Amino acid sequence: MTPPGPEVRELGEGRLLLDLDFRDTEGLVAAYLLPEEDGWSVIETGPTTCRTALLQGLARAGVAPEAVRHVFVTHIHLDHAGGVGALAEALPNATFLAHESGVPHLVDPSRLIASARRAWGAAADPLWGPIVPAPASRVVGLRGGERFPMRGGELEVIATPGHARHHLAFFDPRLRAIFTGDGAGVRLERTSHLRPAIPPPDLDLEQLFASVEEMRRREPRMVLFSHFGPSPDGPADLARYRGIVEAWRDVAWEAWRERPEVGFVASRLREYDRGTLEAEHAPGPESDPALLVSGYELAAAGLLRYFETHGRPAAP
Repeated sequence: MTPPGPEVRELGEGRLLLDLDFRDTEGLVAAYLLPEEDGWSVIETGPTTCRTALLQGLARAGVAPEAVRHVFVTHIHLDHAGGVGALAEALPNATFLAHESGVPHLVDPSRLIASARRAWGAAADPLWGPIVPAPASRVVGLRGGERFPMRGGELEVIATPGHARHHLAFFDPRLRAIFTGDGAGVRLERTSHLRPAIPPPDLDLEQLFASVEEMRRREPRMVLFSHFGPSPDGPADLARYRGIVEAWRDVAWEAWRERPEVGFVASRLREYDRGTLEAEHAPGPESDPALLVSGYELAAAGLLRYFETHGRPAAP
């Protein structure tokens, strides 16, 4: 009998996708499972509210929790790494790995908790669940450039700041796959719509564009989004992402000059995106599930913060 839980999908070469069923919605947050020679690695934990789904996914994949040796997270935003501390006891042999500047916030998540409550108010706790401190002895910092043995190859760590300064991507040469986190935006399945992931507080567009080029330099065959899954047009998505972000930047800049308020800028981004969705023959913004992980207000707040710290954007 198949254990209960969300979908587990084969990607090739023994690599698996686990759907973490975030907000009781399929196809929003993915974790990935990679075989080592003697154990398994996981990429992304999702928030604590996805802990049960991740453990059920491991069971459906036939992987004992004790067999997980490494847990990598692309960055410490809660939809990617909020569950690290809550998983430590359930994965007793795992080392948790994040960018070195994010490690202190996994060990002492007080600032993450405060930030979540500022942004989400009373909805923060049911949305993300308890944000539990991770044991310091089991969290390792990464800078980029590290390589970890995997079955049939290795996993390369790539520093990809821009979305956040503590953002990493991972490249699996065996699968020729790049795990983008939020570094190349949000593209859900069954749609060609590629949405910018450009939140506050430390969005840096120049670094973001350079990081996308660094990912493209690996010439991946497969592009694996944390939101969500393998893109059927992955290399093309990486190539077009800069132009999409620049268009949102320019819309936000003109709106900011008219009225420098997050709500107003968000409304202009929504109207611009409505036109893009119509051109793609996709449902309008009101029914786009990607807004559950990358909304217009978040993008507006990120861009306004960027304008405050970097000034006028370069001319297209």
